[in-house]
Amino acid sequence: MSLALQYHRSPARFLAARGLSRTRSRAAGSLAGSLAPLRLSRDRRELPKGDGWTRLAPSLSGICGSDLGMLNGTVSPYLAALTSTPFVPGHEVVGTTLDDLPAIPRGTRVVLDPVLSCAVRGLPECDACRAGHTNRCDHITSGHLSPGMQTGYCADTGGGWAQRMVAHEHQLRPVPDDLPDERAVLIEPLACAIHSVRRVPIEPGASVLVIGAGTVGLLTVLALRQLTEAGTIHVVAKHGHQRERALALGADEAVEPDRALRAVRRLTSALAQRPELGSEFLLGGADVAFECTGGGAGLDTALRTVRAGGTVVVSGIPGGADLTPLWYRELSLVGAYTTRRREDATKDGGPDTGPDGRPGTDFDKAAQLAASAPLDGYVERYALQQWRPALEHAFAAGSAGSVKIAFDPTLDG
Repeated sequence: MSLALQYHRSPARFLAARGLSRTRSRAAGSLAGSLAPLRLSRDRRELPKGDGWTRLAPSLSGICGSDLGMLNGTVSPYLAALTSTPFVPGHEVVGTTLDDLPAIPRGTRVVLDPVLSCAVRGLPECDACRAGHTNRCDHITSGHLSPGMQTGYCADTGGGWAQRMVAHEHQLRPVPDDLPDERAVLIEPLACAIHSVRRVPIEPGASVLVIGAGTVGLLTVLALRQLTEAGTIHVVAKHGHQRERALALGADEAVEPDRALRAVRRLTSALAQRPELGSEFLLGGADVAFECTGGGAGLDTALRTVRAGGTVVVSGIPGGADLTPLWYRELSLVGAYTTRRREDATKDGGPDTGPDGRPGTDFDKAAQLAASAPLDGYVERYALQQWRPALEHAFAAGSAGSVKIAFDPTLDG
């Protein structure tokens, strides 16, 4: 038996947390999180049927923006059909395997690719998985596992907010011994940022706007600067420490939200237009914008500051209008959801290769960048027993001067 934070679905609490979050008070997020149906309890995690499964002991598991959206009731009901409860949250995981697998011996330190695709579910590959787009798998509610688009949202697998969970060999990526846990736990969100940057062509010299400088936005800046030939990268960030980190990762300018339109206008020589009702917008503007806040205001800013024929990439779970299908199914606008297995050569330094010499993944590239990029001080850890202050900190991370809050299940509370 091991400790785990379990999420039990409660429509009443979900609606109460959503209502409180909409007050937009400074404390609303953390108070809404306190209404979330989480329980710290003992959990007996059995291996699912089929080959390729191992028990995993997490050493760090991040608190993601999608987790916070689930807890404060702002995540779309669209996703409820793609989960099964009770589940243990946590999909940004670094941990140690507890069982031998054919290619991964017991005691290997790994990070988790959380998508529960066909191979994980013991099913023949769907067209998307066969093409390497496991993030678009059509079978995430099928097979011998309960529904769940990812580990951390599936009743049968557990998640990283626990002392023990289970994972399939197809999900595991060994990490170098010399890569600290504080960097390794950033590999999954960094792989997501790499995938979002690779979702669209970034032409040499292109002007790029990144809206938001939490974990997703900062790692998107890193991916843009390291993997593309983008020209000027502007970042919109609420807090001073976020602007400083964005500049350290390669942004050319970082501005407050109320200066975003003016900054892009100056950069691109665009014309600002002010309608009789509503906000300003540009004729002209940035070539590409990445919306990384998950908020309606950020998406509105993106749509108003890209040039005609430009591209907006939605890489956070969109708020405001229910654009979740756009994000999750990667429809046009463009949506970017988690990562993909890459079988093609890329232009960012030659073909990607994994440790075994085969075509690499977004995770392979993320592991390389996590080892070399200036990411020290990004992660702060809490014991599972400290889950309430941990979530309060995560909800207020930006204003508190923090980036990534994570659970360390090895700590005593």
